[in-house]
Amino acid sequence: MTGRWIEVAEGVHARRYEELDLTVGLVVGAERCLVVDTRGDVEQGAELAAAVREITPLPWTVVYTHAHFDHAWGTEAFLPCEVWAHERCAAELTADPGARRATWEAYYRKEGKPDIADAISRTTIIAPDHTFTGRVELDLGGRTAALLHPGPAHTDHDVVVHVPDAAVVFAGDVVENAEAGFSAFSFSSETDLTAWPDAFDAILALEPRAVVPGHGDPVDAGFLRYHRDGLHELISLKAGVGRGETTEVAAVAASRYPSDVTLAALETP
Repeated sequence: MTGRWIEVAEGVHARRYEELDLTVGLVVGAERCLVVDTRGDVEQGAELAAAVREITPLPWTVVYTHAHFDHAWGTEAFLPCEVWAHERCAAELTADPGARRATWEAYYRKEGKPDIADAISRTTIIAPDHTFTGRVELDLGGRTAALLHPGPAHTDHDVVVHVPDAAVVFAGDVVENAEAGFSAFSFSSETDLTAWPDAFDAILALEPRAVVPGHGDPVDAGFLRYHRDGLHELISLKAGVGRGETTEVAAVAASRYPSDVTLAALETP
């Protein structure tokens, strides 16, 4: 499945895919480029690598925004190169990779997508060889890309990529531009709902002109402010249900989000 490039700023590109509504990124400097996420399997990664080569012949570095398969399993086609991530991402990727492959292979066979299932079965999961905890800057030659951990949000190891000279942030799944802003898949047992608004504030503090989400088209700061406030509302609704002051039914009715999104948020730890 091919994708399409969106030029977010000069030398800063987002690539959009129909599969999972995924968005990955590319930042081009004068001496090297940075690939932000690598898609979900060996074939998808090879497609992305070829697409990058349509834009630039420069040597590349890879960064994972987090460990989920659709963002981090396509790296084999980019090797050899540096692969950056938060230090907790490395542990997540190396924990029982066989079982993780089997889970997603079974999912895609059930979905009637055997080609993707077969590709996942052939995929080697590549752990990062460069890790950090708070912030690190990568010199791309005449352009800096800053890798930042904005705090726990979608996962406990989210990374955003700030391109200061272009005022662009690649946010991974800290930001999702689904039909309702979030989707039910945004929230899981790994999510820290209470801390998530702080991650939005950390991105807003960078004063971005454009924010590239992990799924969906690029957004602006107004989108982040609206959904940061929405997260605060979800936190309050969850707390009210936990204290017995309201019911899940009433919380869903009071939420700005669809029922599946609200219930997924209420079920976070």
